[in-house]
Amino acid sequence: MANPQLSQAAFDKLQTEFDDLTTRGRIEVANKIEVAREEGDLKENAGYHAAKDEQGHMEGRIRQLEHLLENAEIVEASKVYTIVYDGDSDDMAERYLIGNMEEVVDDADVISATSPLGAALDGAEAGASISYEAPNGQLTVKVLKVETV
Repeated sequence: MANPQLSQAAFDKLQTEFDDLTTRGRIEVANKIEVAREEGDLKENAGYHAAKDEQGHMEGRIRQLEHLLENAEIVEASKVYTIVYDGDSDDMAERYLIGNMEEVVDDADVISATSPLGAALDGAEAGASISYEAPNGQLTVKVLKVETV
């Protein structure tokens, strides 16, 4: 599997989240578990089970962030493609950023470079008409605009 590509801004945001979860987040969850334990019988203690569930989800996110941060390849710029499907009018255009789901760009959906549409769009220029094989058949899109973000 290829290393995840992240912009410096996305990498910094993930690092901040990781630092917060591994410090404040772990302390808060540990306190919730401790308070719930003091309430008595753990078998029927909804607060305890909720806190343990929260801890499990948080630890999963920490592991995910750790993997991303250790393996990330920082890219200089990402591209956002504004496209319209064949037969649709330009006012039905959609915007896609090809990258990692951790990237955030206003009004643009994130798609993987390995997805059928992502692979077809990668490197395309404005004005290009591109066909690709989707699960429900062949689709054609016109690239209206390519922005570097």
